[in-house]
Amino acid sequence: MASGSVSLMWFRKGLRIHDNPALEYAAKGTEFLYPVFVIDPHYMEPDPNAFSPGSTRAGLNRIRFLLESLVDLDLSLKKLGSRLLVLKGEPSEVLIRCLKEWDIKKFCFEYDTDPYYRALDLKVKNYASATGIEVFSPVSHTLFRPDDIIQKNGGRPPLTYQSFLKLAGQPSWASSPLLLTLSSLPSVGDVRSCEISEVPTIKELGYGDIGQVWNKYYFIESRFMESFVKRGFMQDESSPFRGGESQALKRLKETLNNKEWVATFEKPKGNPSAFQKPATTVLSPYLKFGCLSSRYFYQCLQDVYNNVRSHTSPPVSLLGQIPWDDNDELLVAWRDARTGYPWIDAIMVQFVHWEKGRDVFERLLIDSDWAINNGNWLWLSCSSFFYQAFLYADKFYVDQYNRIYSPISFGKKYDADGDYIRHFLPVLKDMPKEYLYEPWTAPLSVQTKAKCIIGRDYPKPVVLHDSASKECRRKMAEAYALNQKLNGVVWEEDLRDLRRKMEENPKQEAKTKRMRQKLID
Repeated sequence: MASGSVSLMWFRKGLRIHDNPALEYAAKGTEFLYPVFVIDPHYMEPDPNAFSPGSTRAGLNRIRFLLESLVDLDLSLKKLGSRLLVLKGEPSEVLIRCLKEWDIKKFCFEYDTDPYYRALDLKVKNYASATGIEVFSPVSHTLFRPDDIIQKNGGRPPLTYQSFLKLAGQPSWASSPLLLTLSSLPSVGDVRSCEISEVPTIKELGYGDIGQVWNKYYFIESRFMESFVKRGFMQDESSPFRGGESQALKRLKETLNNKEWVATFEKPKGNPSAFQKPATTVLSPYLKFGCLSSRYFYQCLQDVYNNVRSHTSPPVSLLGQIPWDDNDELLVAWRDARTGYPWIDAIMVQFVHWEKGRDVFERLLIDSDWAINNGNWLWLSCSSFFYQAFLYADKFYVDQYNRIYSPISFGKKYDADGDYIRHFLPVLKDMPKEYLYEPWTAPLSVQTKAKCIIGRDYPKPVVLHDSASKECRRKMAEAYALNQKLNGVVWEEDLRDLRRKMEENPKQEAKTKRMRQKLID
């Protein structure tokens, strides 16, 4: 690229300086560089109709984490002689205007797998290509280009993690040095008539006072306010989750200092109730926003593995990391931590359509990533990626749904005293431990002494787990049997017939009604 050209670097994810190939290329041979972030109203502006504070697509915690990451990025850019240019509007429209206004010759941004951004990318790339602007969009958010994996598998995505590992192999860049620092960046040119701002605050985005925001959404359930704060739905000033590349690299360094822990990390053996000192790296929000390069993280882990005698392997190592019920009442009870099962209410696990659970997580999780969120829900809802044999109607089928976690015994296994529940559900803090995981079984005298009357201060269970899990297993078995019968070619009409068959089962319907009546009484 000849000297005197002008580049635009579009930040979305990849909010970092280290190992940022798009930024590196944008800066090469460039007289002026415009680092841009666009405030997308669809993602950032308040949605008054949402079930929790936030926008149409994201909860307030994730928006705040993003803003903190942008502030950190802006500070890093300023140290290199540049700054972050924040604009507002529909991203493709804003970017096309900037490409015209600033006479851009080189347009750079990190490749994104999210369908929403891929659609935006296509629109802007089409304009750039038609007007002779060079486009550079490298893969650096993920270790591999997803399309390459699918192509290797004959045009189909791999359906198990092991088949993915076999197809993927080692990343092509794994042994190549990554550019981790920059000495300087080209200065920003004249922004002309484009309206530029600093990184906005939560208040400037229209959310007002945080406390008032939460009172507006949860005034009906005000007795749960303290619980929401502690559960992470609302961050306080001491929250350990602060956004930005600086925080990401600091956490990475702290993690890598304990080489034995890194080498022996095994996800299923981690304690899910550990909250004061988490059993994981807590790096996922930084990877999600690209504050930490996944490629750099990968190389750091490889360095550790190469210098220890033995280590764990994917999918458990650090390196690895159907016709549903449609019951809105259960969904809301789960989403709002009112299932009546303390372990569930403390960590939010669900019994309804995986897509609805996914949507709640998409909104509330700080580290929500489109591909990972969908993949995890497909896995844990027994819809894909995990298989084992089972016997149904005297025939063997391959399934993935016989592992059902109890909302009572699973929590007790890791946290017999219930410290996790007491911390995140203070309403139950004085409940004796023998009743903590099943508070509805406590005698009224015990509930009174604990200042928590079940059905008044804390809800009764929305379902009886034994009955609900058996019903789920029955429905899954029938769905899998249908899939086997039709050789995997299942149409919407087939699913409607199956649902009708399930709903017309008079014996099960009567049992369900008795179960629900028992919970009400």
